[in-house]
Amino acid sequence: MITFKSSCMIVPSEPTPNGLLLLSESDQVMQWTHTPLVIIYKPNNNTNIIPFSIETMKNSLSRALVPYYPLAGRLHWIEGGRLQLHCNAMGAQLTEAYSESKLDEFGDFTPNGMVQHLFPRVDYGTTSIEEQPLLLVQITKFPCGGLCVGTAISHIVADGRAAMNFTNAWAKLGRGEDLGCDEMPFHDRTMLRSREVLPVLPHFDHIAFSKPPLLIGCSDTKAEKEKETSAVLLKVTKEQVEELQKKANQNMVLARPYSRYEAIAGHMWRCACKARAGDDCQPTRVSFGADGRNRFKPPLPQGYFGNAIFTSVTSTCLYADLLSKPLSYAAGKLREAIERVTDEYITSALDFIMSQKDVSPLRKNFHIRGYTEAPFLGNPNINITSLINLPMYSVDFGWGKPVYVGPGILHSDGKIFIMSSPADEGSLVIALCLQTQYMDSFKKFFYEDI
Repeated sequence: MITFKSSCMIVPSEPTPNGLLLLSESDQVMQWTHTPLVIIYKPNNNTNIIPFSIETMKNSLSRALVPYYPLAGRLHWIEGGRLQLHCNAMGAQLTEAYSESKLDEFGDFTPNGMVQHLFPRVDYGTTSIEEQPLLLVQITKFPCGGLCVGTAISHIVADGRAAMNFTNAWAKLGRGEDLGCDEMPFHDRTMLRSREVLPVLPHFDHIAFSKPPLLIGCSDTKAEKEKETSAVLLKVTKEQVEELQKKANQNMVLARPYSRYEAIAGHMWRCACKARAGDDCQPTRVSFGADGRNRFKPPLPQGYFGNAIFTSVTSTCLYADLLSKPLSYAAGKLREAIERVTDEYITSALDFIMSQKDVSPLRKNFHIRGYTEAPFLGNPNINITSLINLPMYSVDFGWGKPVYVGPGILHSDGKIFIMSSPADEGSLVIALCLQTQYMDSFKKFFYEDI
C-alpha cells in the first residue's frame, strides 16, 4: 500500500549550540517514545498554491532545525531513570513515500488501521535511545495529488503546543517566508526545574502520580489491558456543543459558566460509566494535562519549547453519583481539578518529581516490548486531552489549509482527544479509544443526550 522512495537525515542548515540541554522535571516524566501526528492535504487547483517539492521540504526542515536545534539532538540515559538531551546536530529523519491507495480510501482518518502507515515508526526493541532521532517525518503522496505530512516527535523534548509551534514554523519556512522574532522558540528549561533546595518538600498531595482506581473485584489491571480496543472519530456540531454547555450550566449560579471542555469532558465521563455498566459503587476518575505556561507567575514565554504540561486528576467519584446527578456534578469535579493547577501546585509538582530517586515509575510511557509499562489508565477511568486551542489547522506549507490534523494512532483504553474541526466554526472532532465491547454503547449514549 505504501512505497518508500527514500529516507535521509536532515541536519541544521547552520551551526547550532552544541552540548547538554538541561531537561526539566516536567520533561523527565513524559514518555520518551514518539507521539505520531498526521496532517492531511487534499489536492488544490488554486493557482496560488505552491507546487509540492521534496527538496523544498528538506531545505525548509534543515532551516527550521536551526532555531529548533534540540530536535536534531539525541537522548541519553543517566542515573535515576532520567535522561539528558545532547544537542549534537545529528539530525532528523525524513522519509519520502507514495501511497497506492487513494486518499478517500482512508475514510475519516480514524487513528489505527490504514492511517498507521502514514507516519514514521521507530523499532524501540532494536534501536537504542541514543540512536533514535527525536523527530521523524514521513511525507506521503497520493495518486490524486493529495499529501500527508506525518510527524513523530519524542514527548521528552516537546509537548503538544511546542510541537505545533515547530510544525507551523517549518511550514512558514516551506512557504518561502522568514520567521519573526516573536516566532522563535525559548529553550531555557531551567525555568521549569525544581528549586533544588534540599530537602525538597512538596506542598501538595500529588495524587496525579498515584495509581488510578481498579475495577471492583480486581486486584490488578492485567485482564483489562489484554482486552481488544477500538478507536473512532466523533463529530460534534457547534449546536451540540452549545446544548451540552446549556445542560451543564442549567440551574447553576456560577461566576464563570462551565467551559466547552468542562461540559464535554463531563458528558464523556458519564457516557463511559454508562457504557461500561459497572457497579454503582465503582470508583472512577478523569486525568488530563493542563498547560502551565500561563499558570506560572510570571507566565512562561509563549514560545517555550519543552513540556509545560502538568497532569491533574479529578477526585475519585462513584458511578452512582455521576449517573444520578446532573451534568453539572461531573463538570464541577473537572473544574476543581483544573483550578488546582496553580503556580504553587506546579512548583510543588516539580519538587515532588525532583525528590524521587527514580522517576521511571512516574513516566507516562506506553507499553513497549522490553520496557516498563506505565499505570493502566483505562477501565474504569478515562484520560481527556484538549487540543482545542492548538494552532493545528494553520500548518500551511503553501498547499493550502489541511483537511484533517490528528493523532496517528490511538490504542490506550479510555484515551480521548478533543480537537477543533477543520471548519473552525465551533464544531469539534473527538478521537476516542475504548474497549471494543463498550464502543457502540458509548456512541449511543453520547449522541442521544445531545
